[in-house]
Amino acid sequence: MFFRNKPRQAEPAAPNAAEADTGVLETLRRSVEDANLPAQAADAAGRELERLEKTDPSVAEYAVGINYLEFLLKLPWNNCTRDTLDLTRAREVLDARHHGLTAVKERILEFLAARALRGAAKPKLLVVDDEEIARMNMAHVLGKEGYEVRTAGDGLEALDVLTAGFAADVVVTDLKMERLDGMELLRRLRRTAPDAAVVMVTGFATVGTAVEALRAGAAHYLGKPVNLDELKKTVREVLDAKLAASPGRGPVLCFSGPPGVGKTSVGQAVAEALGREFVRLSLAGLRDEAELRGHRRTYVGAMPGRILKELARIGVSNPVFMLDEIDKIGADFRGDAASALLEILDPEQNARFSDNYLEIPFDLSRIMFIATANDVSRLPGPLLDRLENLAFPGYTDREKLGIAKDFLLPRHLRENGLSPDSITFTDQALGRIVDDYTRESGLRGLSREVGAACRRLARLTFEDKGTAPTAIDAPDIPKLLGPRRFTREAAEAGDRVGVVTGLVVGEHGGEIVFVETARMPGSGQLLLTGSLGDVLRESAQAALSNIRSRAVELGVDPDFFEKTDIHVHFPAAAITKDGPSAGVTIFCALLSLLTGRPARCDAAATGEMTLAGRLLPVAGIREKCLAAKRAGITTVVLPQANAPVVETLPADVLEGLDIVLAADATAAAEVLLRK
Repeated sequence: MFFRNKPRQAEPAAPNAAEADTGVLETLRRSVEDANLPAQAADAAGRELERLEKTDPSVAEYAVGINYLEFLLKLPWNNCTRDTLDLTRAREVLDARHHGLTAVKERILEFLAARALRGAAKPKLLVVDDEEIARMNMAHVLGKEGYEVRTAGDGLEALDVLTAGFAADVVVTDLKMERLDGMELLRRLRRTAPDAAVVMVTGFATVGTAVEALRAGAAHYLGKPVNLDELKKTVREVLDAKLAASPGRGPVLCFSGPPGVGKTSVGQAVAEALGREFVRLSLAGLRDEAELRGHRRTYVGAMPGRILKELARIGVSNPVFMLDEIDKIGADFRGDAASALLEILDPEQNARFSDNYLEIPFDLSRIMFIATANDVSRLPGPLLDRLENLAFPGYTDREKLGIAKDFLLPRHLRENGLSPDSITFTDQALGRIVDDYTRESGLRGLSREVGAACRRLARLTFEDKGTAPTAIDAPDIPKLLGPRRFTREAAEAGDRVGVVTGLVVGEHGGEIVFVETARMPGSGQLLLTGSLGDVLRESAQAALSNIRSRAVELGVDPDFFEKTDIHVHFPAAAITKDGPSAGVTIFCALLSLLTGRPARCDAAATGEMTLAGRLLPVAGIREKCLAAKRAGITTVVLPQANAPVVETLPADVLEGLDIVLAADATAAAEVLLRK
């Protein structure tokens, strides 16, 4: 047996890891050069590439640097969508998506119109150079960028153009000119046109002249021969910086209101009307400031903030960015997220927003931020000061009926495989769903119940196609949804002594609340129960003190409090309650208890009461009136000072309600208490 060694063929050498990493860096370098990054971003990318070239690819910092460069290149430094606002189309989009909300729609259209007018104005440029060819070339290139361009042959001619009424945003001027050179023009512009930014251009570029020009107030300095691409980029950066520093770019809208009234979908409609991308970021439960501002790269697993991550994901720098549930932000040892929002939303600061991960400024001023909240009173004062609150009112029963008929029912029928043409719901059937199965200001509960009814119909249709109902009336609703879930306690209960109905506003809109009182032998104590806040406790004490000081006038025994304890209770004890608007309700409940006069079960009141008995205006009148209608209340007592608000309420809100305006608590008691 013979063994013959076969010569081993040389295997192809594996690629050198160092060469592969060098190829990655070269690819990133070319990407940086082609990305047309702003100066600071390009410098940061260059420094990072130089550091990576000296770093061993096997260490963790190398991968961190690669990730940083890839993220920097993904950011939309220059990408933005052009607004295509047509107010007629915007109105159609809002009307197609939302029933009612007339005041909200009008305010949004006004906001969009003002924004469109600001964006439609062409920036004005003045090019000053004594060389005609250079002057005409710069004017031609800048004119093609969409700017309104004027030219001047020297500094004196430029001043004549400006004093004649041409309000230039940017002046591009040569340094060396006859009659009046660029430096002297720059000094005079500080007096005659202080808002104009100046870009200095010269063939005698030295460090000394550049420093002198910048110290005199020039925004930028370019050498001749001028690179026209660099000129365009410089003018764009100067205009962006000027726009970012201007205070009149419009407020940040905050849509506030109870859940289910259409805040998020209105934001989507605004983005559709503008032709912009839409981004929604939920802030509910957010406590870590780094979620918004990012982590520093020295930490393991560092990531950018969610604002920049969303911009990198969609690839444009000017989306409609909705900050949802802004009132539910928290704070703990990791920082205060609400304070981080101050820089993000403030027009004076967000043009140079600094993310801890990115470490260079990024312009957020082109974003149209919209915030949503259920209760703006929870927002910190400095944050609320940066927002323009746009309150979304609750829907009336008539509006709910129209929305259910025109929007919710057809959608749920199609989603469950049923034809809107073959199955019909009468208005009485939909009205019964609204009355007996929902108790809210919004539409989520109504949509849920309509969907449940459609799913039940789908099952009946599938199991027995011949006997499934096709025309649904009010008596059929319990068969589809079960027994009624809500009853109108205020409308069904009889008159009672010491129990008065009040009106309040919570996160879910307007609600009714019962103020119950009782007296017992004791030592003159006032007991308050029901998870009451300090303001509500003080309102009860003020109401009792007013009655004690006017006992004879009100027909109350002056000595009633010496050997009597009084207990005031607000039911639903697990729910925290506070606010001044229950003052008149507490007063009437105590007066009913002490005089034996029954309180009307079909009447309710709201209003802050002073120690002297005057009624002060309160907020949420529309929501409180809607709550009264839903609960079967027919008479509502409001402070006289709220008369201007009542006059602006729609007719369908006031329909079926007897609104009584009272100047003091005694007048309110005459309406609420039986004789």
